[in-house]
Amino acid sequence: MTAQIGTAGSATGSAATGRLAHLPLPLFAAPMGLGGLGLAWREAGRVLDAPSVVGDALMATALIVWLLIMALHLTRALRHPEALRADLAHPIRSAFTGAITIGLLIISGGFIPYAPSLAIVLWLIAVVFHVTIGLWTVRGLLTAPRESTTLVPPLLIPLVGNIVAPIFGVKLGFPELSWMLFGLGVLLWAMIQPLILGRIISGPTMPARLRPTLAILLAPPAVGTVALSGLTGGFGPGPLAVFGLAVFVALVLVTLTVRFSAVPFGVSWWAWTFPTAAFSVAFSGFARAYPALPITLAAWAVLAIASTIGLIVSLATLRAAATGHLLLPEAP
Repeated sequence: MTAQIGTAGSATGSAATGRLAHLPLPLFAAPMGLGGLGLAWREAGRVLDAPSVVGDALMATALIVWLLIMALHLTRALRHPEALRADLAHPIRSAFTGAITIGLLIISGGFIPYAPSLAIVLWLIAVVFHVTIGLWTVRGLLTAPRESTTLVPPLLIPLVGNIVAPIFGVKLGFPELSWMLFGLGVLLWAMIQPLILGRIISGPTMPARLRPTLAILLAPPAVGTVALSGLTGGFGPGPLAVFGLAVFVALVLVTLTVRFSAVPFGVSWWAWTFPTAAFSVAFSGFARAYPALPITLAAWAVLAIASTIGLIVSLATLRAAATGHLLLPEAP
């Protein structure tokens, strides 16, 4: 009987190890979303008198989740290197390597009030690796032209993600480098997004499981608003112009909510979390610069919506993990 138990335990462990091969690389969008929501609550604490403890708790959660997912992926890389190679060679999944470093950028921002020296080290590491991932991505686009079906919003993550860095870089004392990263991110955005929009508009139709990733289109103008506001020291004409685009994109996404809600749960749901959180940060900045009651109420509404989305996606992910549906082979 002891031998049988041992055999059963070994089989269970082997099965668990085998399932780890299917750990989604896009799961790194989770600490991005949680950290972004933490930043939203921190900004709301400064502008809307929201409880700051919520933002700190979310930032701590983002750090824990990032470390957990990183540990699992390192284990996966050691035990199933072929799975990692397949992800890095995949034209869509590989884009989420950028989420690793964006998550680390956000975590570095979380340390600024408490451990600025550590924040600087993490920020510099994240910047170096994110730019490296961007170089690798652009090199791949130039040397291996891809099918139009692979031109989807996640491609913005490793390229336009550079505009996240200035949000914290200015506060850490790197204004010149922050401007360079902002310029890099904005120019890549101007180059890549038309290709993505052209593919979406002219077809082929995007698979249902990827439709939630359309929310990523909100991230560049929302993050760009926050970054440009920090770089210019206020919510002047530049941030206002970019914020107008963010509001427009957000309204378009609102009209698509019913279609998105019909898509069964997948890791792609996390694509809604960071963009809406970033939009909340931008809206709070707008409310601080233009303190009128309707704007303040709208900022609260955006924060509530972003928080609700984050809660729904987090619970759905935990449920999928508990039932074993999170570690399943992805569609090609």
